[in-house]
Amino acid sequence: MLKLNHLNAYYGTSHIIHDLDLEIREGEIFCLLGRNGVGKTTLLRSLIGITVNTTGRIEFEGRDISTLPTHARARLGLGYVPQGREIVPGLTVLENILLGCNARKDGRKSVPQLVWDTFPMLKDHLHRRGTNLSGGQQQQLAIARALATDPSVLLLDEPTEGIQPNVVEDIEKSITTLNRVHGLTIILIEQKIRFARSAAHRFAILEKGRVRVSGASNELTNDLIHRHMGL
Repeated sequence: MLKLNHLNAYYGTSHIIHDLDLEIREGEIFCLLGRNGVGKTTLLRSLIGITVNTTGRIEFEGRDISTLPTHARARLGLGYVPQGREIVPGLTVLENILLGCNARKDGRKSVPQLVWDTFPMLKDHLHRRGTNLSGGQQQQLAIARALATDPSVLLLDEPTEGIQPNVVEDIEKSITTLNRVHGLTIILIEQKIRFARSAAHRFAILEKGRVRVSGASNELTNDLIHRHMGL
């Protein structure tokens, strides 16, 4: 569904992603792992086309999207949930979700039922400012906004980071349900190894902007974690 060939990514003169090849299959959860600063977030931002200079080729459903602007990639079906959530200050929960509708291919401006099915608690806070929600509620709002774009691939950057423990489980269940029940392809950056093993079909561990090791989730051994992610 997504194929990267010889992808390089730069911030100014800083070379972050190095000649990376990767394939994401339709209907899977693919987990990106690695220590902080190895290029995981830069890789997602390269896929969606945000403030990163890239060379190489990014194919989405057989089409080269390497030179397309961010809004065009979103309209093709890439939904993005950034690290830190980036809820728009001053807008209500409903207004934040409706922002995602601007990227829909069909032009519809109504919130998809999938949003309410996935995060029913948001209905109780529609007219509250999004920034007044708790961290866990804001994360659910950020995912809901991405779902409102009607994506076929969802890019999630550490969706359980900094979330209160009682909400983490709800978010994890929502992610696996979106994949297992609704068939959404998901690329997930995650530091929680337990969740990575249980949710992902395949994984890749990055080091210095390169894929150091990859495989099926049942191959994500403690030895690999110690060697490539330990302090």
